[in-house]
Amino acid sequence: MPSSRPPVDSMDVNLSGKEMQSLFDELPEVVFFIKDQEGRYTHCNLTLVRRLGRKQRSDVIGRTALELFPLPLGGSYTIQDRRVLCGEVIDNQLEVHLYPNRMPGWCLTFKRPLCQNDEVSGVIGVSRDLGQPDNKHSAFERLNKVLEHMQNHYDEQLRVQSLANLAELSVAQLERHFRRVFQVTPQQLLTKLRIEAAMRLLHGDESIASIGQQCGFADQSAFARQFKATVGMSPRDYRGIKGQL
Repeated sequence: MPSSRPPVDSMDVNLSGKEMQSLFDELPEVVFFIKDQEGRYTHCNLTLVRRLGRKQRSDVIGRTALELFPLPLGGSYTIQDRRVLCGEVIDNQLEVHLYPNRMPGWCLTFKRPLCQNDEVSGVIGVSRDLGQPDNKHSAFERLNKVLEHMQNHYDEQLRVQSLANLAELSVAQLERHFRRVFQVTPQQLLTKLRIEAAMRLLHGDESIASIGQQCGFADQSAFARQFKATVGMSPRDYRGIKGQL
């Protein structure tokens, strides 16, 4: 018997920046922001306000990353925003965020050009904190074995196929389960382990080349490139700035 219910039409919902801001205020594990073409914050949620060590939203709105973050972080975020203003989309990028008065935190960042009348007018983005692994997932024990192997051998050249063999999974299954359990890909998790180790070692006096080698990078150039993409500054700059955060 056919249903007597009327068909449900799809509908377009256009939220204003303030409405989105209010929604993201309820998500303490997510940073949300909108910036204009000059890089000034026009909207942000309270999570960002608190992590910047500010008291109210008006302490952030109208300011740029250069004004809110210490150098060279502010400059690095500004360069990233300029890429987005030129049309680039940043999708699921693993980053370490360093905020004043807050411990470093790992997140996945998404940024999009904000368009009005077919022209780019700003940047809209979110950064979501990495949560705890889902230890109730059916594949957790297998993946945990892979994680332990990566933790013990991150300084070596690890291949995804070898990790999949260790878990007795196909590469596609490993990738899918990793995203579900750890929220990142195996390669992203390996990068996380390597960068965390490098950040610890940079508190000492060893050479940057030696640290990169100890953390599994092929050479100093590859180390510096990955470190900057993930942390927002070079290893040398991080060594100089760590006491300011």
